Amino acid sequence: MMEVIMNNLEAAQEAAAAGAPAAGGAVNIPKNESGLASETIFNMMGAYCAMGEGGDAVKKANATFGFDVTLKKGQKPVLQYSIDLKNGGGSVKKGAVKGADAYFTMTDADFVKLCQGKANGQTMFMQGKMKIKGNMAAATRFTPDLFPPPTEENLAKLGLSKL
Repeated sequence: MMEVIMNNLEAAQEAAAAGAPAAGGAVNIPKNESGLASETIFNMMGAYCAMGEGGDAVKKANATFGFDVTLKKGQKPVLQYSIDLKNGGGSVKKGAVKGADAYFTMTDADFVKLCQGKANGQTMFMQGKMKIKGNMAAATRFTPDLFPPPTEENLAKLGLSKL
């Protein structure tokens, strides 16, 4: 019975990652050229920093982060981003980063849930949905409140509502 429940849960997560309509009035985040909603969120974070709004995030985090995004748990990354919240007003760049304070690996669907505040980072880590390497103290400073949530309003404000 547990296997059936887990298979149904995985199927629901895959449908969400594939762009199925969001349940409960959640924001349907547009997908970027990679086909992943997380790339839209990274672009939103980058636009936020480029507008000069990342100063508070730099003060709170004071670290650099690397992200590997996968389609399914255990697969190779299909998307890599680096976020520098240590220098200037912060920056977000596509591609792998060396020497980051903390590295995160998670699925596209889990990253979206984390950024929307629908998942707790500590719980995701404990459940094995998020892998963390590097400085754990720095990793705990990367929280969803560093950037505006990926709402339709914020995506539109940053010019990312229609990709």
